Amino acid sequence: MSPLPEQPLSPLDGRYRPAVSALGDHLSEAGLNRARVRVEVEWLLYLTDHELFGSTRLDHEQARQLREFAAEFGQPEIDELARLEATTRHDVKAVEYLVRGKLAELGLNSIAELTHFASTSEDINNLSYALTVSAAVRDVWLPKFRTVIEALRERALSHRDDAMLAHTHGQPATPTTMGKELAVFVYRLERILARIEATEYLGKFSGATGTFAAHLAADAGQDWPAISHEFVTSLGLEWNPLTTQIESHDWQVELYQRMSHANRILHNLCTDVWTYISMGYFRQIPQEGATGSSTMPHKINPIRFENAEANLELSSALLDSLASTLVTSRLQRDLTDSTTQRNIGVAFGHSLLALDNIERGLREIDLDRERLAADLDTNWEVLGEAIQTVIRAEVTAGRSSIADPYAVLKELTRGRRVGQAELVEFIDGLDIGQEAKDRLRILTPAGYVGLASGLVDFLDR
Repeated sequence: MSPLPEQPLSPLDGRYRPAVSALGDHLSEAGLNRARVRVEVEWLLYLTDHELFGSTRLDHEQARQLREFAAEFGQPEIDELARLEATTRHDVKAVEYLVRGKLAELGLNSIAELTHFASTSEDINNLSYALTVSAAVRDVWLPKFRTVIEALRERALSHRDDAMLAHTHGQPATPTTMGKELAVFVYRLERILARIEATEYLGKFSGATGTFAAHLAADAGQDWPAISHEFVTSLGLEWNPLTTQIESHDWQVELYQRMSHANRILHNLCTDVWTYISMGYFRQIPQEGATGSSTMPHKINPIRFENAEANLELSSALLDSLASTLVTSRLQRDLTDSTTQRNIGVAFGHSLLALDNIERGLREIDLDRERLAADLDTNWEVLGEAIQTVIRAEVTAGRSSIADPYAVLKELTRGRRVGQAELVEFIDGLDIGQEAKDRLRILTPAGYVGLASGLVDFLDR
């Protein structure tokens, strides 16, 4: 058997690439290296802007060219870094040499030694990961997450009055509306959305063991913590003053746990929508040219929600692993975080793919109101709850002498199908007031939805 031409190992880089490629701009190796170059350049400019160690402030054009070099990081720089790393065997050192090469090109060799000044690799890495992860969340993942929430919100509002037989433990239960049930998911997702949006992205810049030792050795007269704080916050990050060699990654742990929680709410949504489809509550809209089964032409499979389920599970497994690994580092530094963090993009990718499938899946289903009505009309026994509750109120008010209302309705309805005529006959024979009887006679399963429709309004409070 001859070997295949080089192929992507991950389906995220193959079959599913169109749905997740935007993440590559931030969470790929190239995206990380672009952020590293930016951090190195900004630190160099900070030092020269403050004329530390006898340096002088670069003129506007020189500063612009350096920032442009970082911003336009592309294939030539990727190739050059690969060449440099083949020799250095160290990715951050290769970035330093790349920046030094640009300084030489611009005639700025006089400040070359300020490149990576007093920095450990993790000073560059932690800031770079904070920048790339925050950008991936803000620019790619959150917009898709919000789109799904809005699609659900639209359905919750449009189906708020569509009565539906509920199912607790898989059995017929007190009716609700489809809109209210979808609103439950919107509310859950918006709560976790707010927590993800509130994530703090922390950074440190304090040297090999977080003590500013090298900085102090170079110039004991500077307020290095203040300088570190100003530099980190200038990048749009929160400053962490107390660290080892690494920034402790707690903000990452918090973010990944929240994203995993969001995944699991979405997973619950997918299993419910899948079940509603299997019950006929939602019809699937045929997609032109699509095939549901290789042998059964009639099939339309709920593949969008099944695909999303699987990818949400994969994403949460990776996010959970990231959170449990990154929370710990032996003594002042170990490298378990190094290879682990290279999988952040994979974890995000499976979640983004799931969101894409959910968004598309919601566009490919319609509510079957006739099926909802038919199911309600064959389950009149669910009104047993209403009848026994009214009897309890009548007993309390002194208008009934029934000893155990619950037991009476249990005997009538448990494990049995009861129709409208039987319930009306039963109500007529009850020892309750006439007004209560009149209210119960006109009650139907479709009308027994309580405040379901109005509860949807809580989404806007």
